[in-house]
Amino acid sequence: MTKWDQWLRAAGIYLGVAAIAHLVWEIIQLPLYTIWTTESWQRLVFAVLHCTVGDVMIAALALLASLLLFGTEFWPSDRANAVAVYAAMLFFGVAYTIYSEWLNTKVETNWAYSVTMPIVPFFNIGLSPLLQWIAVPTFAMWVAIRRAKIHEPGYRI
Repeated sequence: MTKWDQWLRAAGIYLGVAAIAHLVWEIIQLPLYTIWTTESWQRLVFAVLHCTVGDVMIAALALLASLLLFGTEFWPSDRANAVAVYAAMLFFGVAYTIYSEWLNTKVETNWAYSVTMPIVPFFNIGLSPLLQWIAVPTFAMWVAIRRAKIHEPGYRI
């Protein structure tokens, strides 16, 4: 297996796991937005799918930027390089989420939080989307690295 095969395998696993996890998260957090009580079920389905596609795009771009900046030929096998790529990817995802939530709830008012959404004080954004961009990429990267390493010569579970 070449380094590029391992890169593509790990990135593919990451994006696949992230897509499923973001879809589940979007469904679960829906009641934390006003759309939950104001829109039809068809609009809710559209919103969940639309947001999930956006999440996957953000995840892909954050991973790509992180790999371009910090990835080496030893990613994801090398622990130090895997941590560097993960940290950068997490930073990009969280930073974009803070900006996007602020822009869409405060400036453009494209969506609104319900009274049940916990708010992060300093950033004045919802806690759920912030946690989403910490938990989902962390889980997806953990799975991707573990699954990619299984196919390394000499790797044993």
